[in-house]
Amino acid sequence: MSDQSFNVLFLCTGNSARSILAESILRKDGAGRFNAFSAGSHPKGEVNPMALSVLEEFGYPTDDMRSKAWDEFATPGSPHMDFVFTVCDQAAGEACPVWPGQPMTAHWGIEDPSNETQGEMWKRAAFTTAFRYMKNRISVFTALPIASLERSRLAAKIQEIGQLEGASFKTPDVA
Repeated sequence: MSDQSFNVLFLCTGNSARSILAESILRKDGAGRFNAFSAGSHPKGEVNPMALSVLEEFGYPTDDMRSKAWDEFATPGSPHMDFVFTVCDQAAGEACPVWPGQPMTAHWGIEDPSNETQGEMWKRAAFTTAFRYMKNRISVFTALPIASLERSRLAAKIQEIGQLEGASFKTPDVA
């Protein structure tokens, strides 16, 4: 088994909900094998309190969580990313910075739970659902034999993960 750890960056526009959930989940579930980071193209400057509440409810870390710009990870001296995943459709359509080292990328979009407007109970349910979808994707990802897969096969696998239950954007089937 490889002792290599992989750096993973989750991107979203505001870096306040979905990418924060993903960072926290991978921090805990991939500890020792993965280093998790998150950022946004237009960070809101604060983490959504409901994201923090749901993470805490399920026993996931919330320390040091902050909304930050993706530019932080495209500068000299920043961690070299092995994987970059967009988790919102808007960020997937934006021009991203050039990531040093050409990390593998995929789109793992899910609906934005902070868009829920029917009240606190519905908002908590939306965040819990987003947490569950993200946790499922990360579980499949962390189970991949990354070190032994050819790059093209690994790329296909991480793309497939983005199409799991809850995908906000389905890639059309190619005949």
